[in-house]
Amino acid sequence: MKYISTRGGMAPLEFSDTILMGLAPDGGLALPESYPQVGRKELDAWRQLSYAELAFEVIRLFATDIPEADLKDILDRTYTAKVYGSAEITPVKRLHDGLVILELSNGPTLAFKDMAMQFLGNLFEYVLAKKGEQLNIVGATSGDTGSAAEYAMRGKQNINVFMMSPDGLMSSFQRAQMYSLQDTNIHNIAIKGMFDDCQDIVKAVQNDHAFKAQYKIGTVNSINWARVVAQVVYYFKGYFNATSSNDEKVSFCVPSGNFGNVCAGHIARQMGLPIERLIVATNENDVLDEFFKTGRYTPRGTANTYVTSSPSMDISKASNFERFVFDLVGRDGSKVKALWAAVDGGKGFDLADQLAQVREQFGFVSGSSSHADRLATIRAVDAEDGVVVDTHTADGIKVAREVRQPGETIVCLETALPAKFADTIREALNREAPRPDGFDGLEALPQRVTVFEADADKVKAYIRQALA
Repeated sequence: MKYISTRGGMAPLEFSDTILMGLAPDGGLALPESYPQVGRKELDAWRQLSYAELAFEVIRLFATDIPEADLKDILDRTYTAKVYGSAEITPVKRLHDGLVILELSNGPTLAFKDMAMQFLGNLFEYVLAKKGEQLNIVGATSGDTGSAAEYAMRGKQNINVFMMSPDGLMSSFQRAQMYSLQDTNIHNIAIKGMFDDCQDIVKAVQNDHAFKAQYKIGTVNSINWARVVAQVVYYFKGYFNATSSNDEKVSFCVPSGNFGNVCAGHIARQMGLPIERLIVATNENDVLDEFFKTGRYTPRGTANTYVTSSPSMDISKASNFERFVFDLVGRDGSKVKALWAAVDGGKGFDLADQLAQVREQFGFVSGSSSHADRLATIRAVDAEDGVVVDTHTADGIKVAREVRQPGETIVCLETALPAKFADTIREALNREAPRPDGFDGLEALPQRVTVFEADADKVKAYIRQALA
């Protein structure tokens, strides 16, 4: 399996090379030359597998340059009851109206990002040891990626993490999870701006090829291909958990900001998983909803990006959307390059003439949710099912109920546990969010963070100093 860039300007690479690379040299994102195909034979064989066994069967189709015994060892060490709280790893719960919630937040930082990030930490360490190299990760987070990455990379050999987050815009729990870490290889940087400003700095660092080469810069954001591959696994597991036979189809509803999570669902569907529809749920930052309804993709600047009670989705430029558009335009790298030149110029693009293809060939539909919707959904799910959901998962449930068709089984992807968003849970339910054992007093721990303006040169200077 070889990998190419969405913008057409990269010679094919092996899997291990793409995960250390971050952005492709032409500014695009890595994708396989073609998606491996999975048929009924594989689905029948995979249905009863454990999570680690299933992960091996899926990921080995993509990571063909890693010896299978080594890959199996990495996955067996990653997906354990000790790390995720139970042998099931991703159990499901059913609401009274038949909606299925796929639990993805049982890892160490209580968010779905742990599902891929724990794998990525072990994978990085393995690949770097094989190559005799070091990696300095420069990432951006709107809330959950940062803590998941830092907990996965803390203390790892040959890895440093420089994680940017929007100053003051995450929940107090999210900030405490990240900033309280005292490991010497973890560096937290708060940027005065929105997530998109942080992400722009990551891309500026990635596109400074001399700096990137000198300082061995990589990324853990979902622009990293291995992150997306690891997320493909739980679509298969969610399908098996939500159905009783491989004759059935399901739809997935995915709260979406940067499009990485639902991009993995798109890839699973392209591989042959029986997915009826992929339902994209946004918050008030509804750039993706606008595209899937109109065909227009018009990213917004910081000034026009809302601060909401589902902050991990406060994103107006979705990095992984480029991977889907590459498939949508027939894998024409030159066309993707032109479309993203328009995005970078602040104009966006219009693919309204391909909306039928978006819906019929690729199965995408969408909806949006507001703060009032989140509160109402959290209250309803608590009252009707005795389940407390976080704000992002509430966005997904709201949209799933809105677009659900008769007889359709929808699996809603859980995004995080409600403890991470205590203020909104308190507002909705007039009581504290349930908090898992081991997190009492988190917000009171000493915190370590450096604050900068949204300036890539200042961040690069900080990285130089830290690595001197």
